[in-house]
Amino acid sequence: MPAQGGAPKGLLQQMEELMAALNADLSQLDADLQSSTDRSPGTALPQGARTPESEDRPSYRSF
Repeated sequence: MPAQGGAPKGLLQQMEELMAALNADLSQLDADLQSSTDRSPGTALPQGARTPESEDRPSYRSF
């Protein structure tokens, strides 16, 4: 994939950009999770909101 200057990006530069995007996504996810745990336990979720238990993902916790 050519860069804006027309020269192809190096693999290292691509990896750095992907890592920066991943870090930004993880920071946003962390902020979202932190704000969701700030709610008191009796607070109702907004209509249509999903709880972690409602996710259709396998649990990777070790027992």
